Amino acid sequence: MSKLSKPPLLKPFKLALIQLGNISANKNDNIKHAREMIMKAASAKPDLIVLPECFNSPYGHVHFPVYAERIGFTPGEPYDIDKSESESVKMLSSAAKECKTWLIGGSIPERDASSDNVFNTCTVYNPQGELIAYHRKVHLFDIDIPGKIKFKESETLTGGTTLNFFDTEFARIGLGICYDIRFPELAIISARQGCQVLIYPGAFNMTTGPLHWELLQRGRAVDNQIFFSMCSPARDTTAGYHAWGHSMVVDPMGKVLCEAEEGEQIMFTEIDPVVFNEARGGIPVTKQRRFDVYPDVSAGK
Repeated sequence: MSKLSKPPLLKPFKLALIQLGNISANKNDNIKHAREMIMKAASAKPDLIVLPECFNSPYGHVHFPVYAERIGFTPGEPYDIDKSESESVKMLSSAAKECKTWLIGGSIPERDASSDNVFNTCTVYNPQGELIAYHRKVHLFDIDIPGKIKFKESETLTGGTTLNFFDTEFARIGLGICYDIRFPELAIISARQGCQVLIYPGAFNMTTGPLHWELLQRGRAVDNQIFFSMCSPARDTTAGYHAWGHSMVVDPMGKVLCEAEEGEQIMFTEIDPVVFNEARGGIPVTKQRRFDVYPDVSAGK
């Protein structure tokens, strides 16, 4: 693993989660509504705004190729928003710039220009509206619970191959998307790379949501002594996929700081570094790991 820069000092900041509703078959309407909700959230002057997974399209493997947009982002290289082929990226960039705030743009289906593969992709914007980071969902949601739910993202999606974070003036923030949370290695590596906060746009369903949505977030937060948050779409029982909702923020001690219900809602949470520092100071597992006994998964392949 290449040497990482020192993470910024965790500072107090206000986080806004948009549990977006009214996601329809009309992409333009979805993008317009997402922008309206970003503006509404921005009126409370948060430092970071988050949208849910698949905010511009219905959730389903049959929909991903139809709604996919070309982004063409290369990490570490300047990105010309004006030349972007993605209407969603253009909206997110302009919204972040207008609000002068950091924005995690949930996720959208992305079609790679060279391979034509479709990915589930999260994009991140700074307060100047620049696209500065993105994450392609690594672990695809392929499950079959008899009598409950069967879903196979891999029928139309390709999994990403990189782990990603970005630095702000108040935190280093790690990225994941939904099913990524079930694989603790991703969170472990992000935390050991200096991330104090992990944010995963996600859309659990009515089977897995009641079972594991809160449990997994609290587990990842406690194991890694970080703040953990997932932002879900609102539940729509008329849609083909029924999201669990319940967008949430958990602190490093496993305390749920806020939780939405199932409908459309904007939640605001103050992230307090004191809790982070007390958790790591009082229970110093970050300094007690025994890599002479077991491998350090963050050390690379």
